[in-house]
Amino acid sequence: MLYPKSIVTATVIAFGAMIQEGHSAVSVSPIADMPEPTLFDFDNDGVAGGLYRPAVNGSNSRIAIYVMHAEGDYMTFSACRELPRRGFVSFCANNAADKSGVMSSISFEDELLQADLGMQYLRNLTGIDKVVLFGHSGGGGLMTAFQNVAENGVSACQGPEKLYNCTSAVANLHPADGIMLLDANYGLATMPFLSLNPALDGVTGSKVNESLNLFNPANGFVKGNSSNYNAKFKKAYQEGVVARNDHILNYAQGRLAALEANNSGFIDDEPLYITDAAYGIMNNKFFAQDTRYLAHTSKPWPLLHKDGSITTRIVNSVRLPVNFESYANQYIQGALKTTVRRYLSTYAIRATSDFDITPTGFRGIDHASAQFSPTESIKGVHVPLLNMGMTGHWEYLNAEKIHINAPGNDTAIVFVEGAEHKIGTCHECESYPGQYGDTMDTTSGGSAFENDSQSG
Repeated sequence: MLYPKSIVTATVIAFGAMIQEGHSAVSVSPIADMPEPTLFDFDNDGVAGGLYRPAVNGSNSRIAIYVMHAEGDYMTFSACRELPRRGFVSFCANNAADKSGVMSSISFEDELLQADLGMQYLRNLTGIDKVVLFGHSGGGGLMTAFQNVAENGVSACQGPEKLYNCTSAVANLHPADGIMLLDANYGLATMPFLSLNPALDGVTGSKVNESLNLFNPANGFVKGNSSNYNAKFKKAYQEGVVARNDHILNYAQGRLAALEANNSGFIDDEPLYITDAAYGIMNNKFFAQDTRYLAHTSKPWPLLHKDGSITTRIVNSVRLPVNFESYANQYIQGALKTTVRRYLSTYAIRATSDFDITPTGFRGIDHASAQFSPTESIKGVHVPLLNMGMTGHWEYLNAEKIHINAPGNDTAIVFVEGAEHKIGTCHECESYPGQYGDTMDTTSGGSAFENDSQSG
């Protein structure tokens, strides 16, 4: 089957007929014709956005695509200009989270409330009828949580299963009309868990236990090539991750109790740093080094090729092994630097003793215990959904899990062959030059939804 090159933009807006064969292509305007964005500063607290309009108004210009990441700087994300080239309005906004990558300053309720500033702005904008959320990578965690709470109220972020229960402050968010997820990650709490080094003790341990060291050749590590961790090491490693995670959770909950009993040196919050738990892409562990894991989907799905054709098959990752450097002894690159309250509300997640990394995903991660988990949040989302996964990266596999959990009838999923996480072509994944073509063009019909952020 052949599909139009405008598959990303055309499918998500065609609310009743997503990924239809024969859908008319969306014309592309030269960037030179595009007006400069209108910039907005919402609250003098680091929340700002840019409104990008198409050169010529048409039916698509009554639809706004709302782009925001959980913490990355997306003010110049390529979708900001490429969507208006196809006639849509795009609104690219930043929240107040630290953009340097040094601090992990995300706070669950603050993120939702800051995202709602942009939603309210778009809802009050003359000439806009529909608003579609656009979540890439960590933006997938933010946008699915936002839409879930906006549709369902605080019941969506409260319950005995949660490590943190939200308050009534987020009771009146404004829902969108649709949602696009491109390589949404496994969750803003899941990624620190998957980056946690079990070879270190406790919260701030620095001495490496070589028997659990991922980077020890004796355990199967191969620098510059795919590692080959054996079953014994894998079992011990996974058990060590769960044990250290449990210790950190217990410590943070104890410090919260001390804060609330006025037994801390502070009355509002206190610092918390966790060695070798930074969750950027460069520090995700085990599956990044051993490509036998997170290697293929569990079911057949549509796979988009460079010529615009789509085949339905088990979708394999084409990625190569990466992350050959340990950050165990580095504070800036390696440590998760946050606070007790922010950790529990945003980065904390439970895992069970049967935690397992498999070729098709994970077992034993309690996604319902955390707030920013796309596979859990999507269960409460009923607007039209387009899910895309990039096969040159490990986060592509979460598109399948999100899609399976989505309750709505108006949903679609497609994978892009040979695209890396930032949606460009994974040239190092190619067996020969040009094997995957221009995946930015394949994904978006001649555009590049390119991300300059280093955040996952």
